[in-house]
Amino acid sequence: MKERAPRLPSVASIAVAVLLVTGLRTVYSAEFDGDYSKLSGIIIPGFASTQLRAWSLLDCPYSPLDFNPLDLVWLDTTKLLSAVNCWLKCMMLDPFNQTDNAECKSRPDSGLSAITELDPGYITGPLSSVWKEWIKWCIQFGIEANAIIAVPYDWRLSPSMLEERDLYFHTLKLTFETALKLRGGPSLVFGHSLGNLVFRYFLEWLKLEIAPKHYNQWLDDHIHAYFAVGAPLLGSPETVKATLFGNTFGLPVSEGTARLMFNSFSSSLWMIPHSKYCTSDNPYWKHFSGGFRKKNQTYHCEEQEYRSNYSGWPTNLVNIEIPSIPGFDAYPSLQEMVETNLSAMECGLPTQLSFSAREVADGTLFRAIEDYDSDTKRLLYQLQKSYHGDPVLNPLTPWERPPIKNIFCIYGVDLKTEVGYYFAPSGKPYPDNWIITDVVYEIEGSLYTRQVSQLLFH
Repeated sequence: MKERAPRLPSVASIAVAVLLVTGLRTVYSAEFDGDYSKLSGIIIPGFASTQLRAWSLLDCPYSPLDFNPLDLVWLDTTKLLSAVNCWLKCMMLDPFNQTDNAECKSRPDSGLSAITELDPGYITGPLSSVWKEWIKWCIQFGIEANAIIAVPYDWRLSPSMLEERDLYFHTLKLTFETALKLRGGPSLVFGHSLGNLVFRYFLEWLKLEIAPKHYNQWLDDHIHAYFAVGAPLLGSPETVKATLFGNTFGLPVSEGTARLMFNSFSSSLWMIPHSKYCTSDNPYWKHFSGGFRKKNQTYHCEEQEYRSNYSGWPTNLVNIEIPSIPGFDAYPSLQEMVETNLSAMECGLPTQLSFSAREVADGTLFRAIEDYDSDTKRLLYQLQKSYHGDPVLNPLTPWERPPIKNIFCIYGVDLKTEVGYYFAPSGKPYPDNWIITDVVYEIEGSLYTRQVSQLLFH
């Protein structure tokens, strides 16, 4: 199982385009007796794969480039380079209640143009292309314009906030129903990266919206096949890196700035790695027993979780050093750094702690470093509020196969994939208070680090 969610590969683009054109006629002709020309393709894009546009006016001092309503925010590299502080105001959310900055707010764009090129331009366009090549193949194969439907969303929000603020899952349900009425047939669903987790949440949300006896029939009527492209079924290790260190996504910003921005999103924990052995109570049955929405779900693990070492993963996800000097603050202010004599630290060796996927997902990691990282309070709050306490689904649990007739999982193979990290205090203030000292990779069944050529073969 590959956890990493790469950009939609060109080979997969061609493959799924052909499948959309043929309507799976050859493989599934016995299962679908309708007109294949009536099929629709519904695209649910991945993390950071939808354009965000300004929905306010923001005057940027010391820069000729202001933000006007409908201006691109994600992504406009020109404004990012010339007015990064203004750009961050439009991108970042309140880390607790997920409200917009008082001076600027952004909202997701709509339609296919929102997911084709994030930063259109002669140079930036090809570099930020996501679904463009796939859509071009569909057009060349003769797919009608109303047969391809994009359902962009604000990828900064947790699943419950998507519904609370934007009624996204209501809109998605109407999209399926409109496609059926417009085209006369069911849809093919294409999820990419985080979009697969969005679709999983939608399927659970749908159980609470329609009568149980009509649920499977609704799926049969509206969804013919589901293509999961780069689905992070057990999360993505790079989420941990982005949370503690920062992931720039190739943008001209520092890791610390990227960390500040990423950790302001409640979606930052949606792809956090979790155990394949830990589940939660099903709120679907609580709903009919009268206990729905009355208390948080119970998070429990099978005995196998405690007998195995790594929660079904190749290795521990996080190995982190914490200072051994009592009272040492891992995120000091600049003044404290100047005034503190750190020479005494040379006599004390740091303590290294290791954490499995379960210990990352249940918050054990963040509680262990709470005295050394000022962002852990926000992380623990969002972890409980938006994930373990979600009234529809705890997303940090393994999938069950949805009752959809045809499901295809598409991944790259034999790719060098990050599966673990070694962190240590940097001595700098937050958000640059951690450094990565080593990375563990998996390729073709073997584990490697940057420092050791080969750790384990299995």
